[in-house]
Amino acid sequence: VSSRQLDDTTRGFTFRPGAPLDMRMGPDAQTAGEWLAGVEEADLTRVLREWGDEPQARRLARELIRRREHAPLSTSDDLVNAIRAVLGARSGPGDFARIFQAVRIAVNDELAGLELALPAMLAALTPGGTLAVISYHSGEDRVTKGAFRDWAAGCSCPPGLPQCICDTRPLGVSVPRKAIVAEPAEIATNSRARSARLRFFRKADAS
Repeated sequence: VSSRQLDDTTRGFTFRPGAPLDMRMGPDAQTAGEWLAGVEEADLTRVLREWGDEPQARRLARELIRRREHAPLSTSDDLVNAIRAVLGARSGPGDFARIFQAVRIAVNDELAGLELALPAMLAALTPGGTLAVISYHSGEDRVTKGAFRDWAAGCSCPPGLPQCICDTRPLGVSVPRKAIVAEPAEIATNSRARSARLRFFRKADAS
């Protein structure tokens, strides 16, 4: 999702007052409001916990389900008010951003899309070329880090074999091995860089 999409209140990615609960990347998916209207409590709890890093995930899921039984969750205010009811008056933009992001990831099935996109990008890369991926969520970064690790591993034989029999070679190398994060000076001028993690993978030269 781009900053332009986040800033466009009609797209429903923002928690600004009165925005529709849309959050779709494309026209074919359910809106966030439709997804919240039908999701099971267990699935909603998992999304809030795993993708929203929310300690009160179960309580918040129950509160959202309780509220949807009385009226549709159709605007940003509906979701924000539910968050405040569970997390308290001290909850603020950081909490709203985490929860809205978790719902957006679920609505668009973003992590599954990333898992499909990464191998396709590697295949399209010329030998010796470098793939750069910026993640803004820990789940996205885990998927990217795992893919880069697997590509660089080479041998896929089971542990314990005396020698490699798969003859699988590394597809390249992560350079550098650790993710790059924004410096304080950049964060001061662009607060959205705070959660960014940049990783590079250099594809092996043609043999």
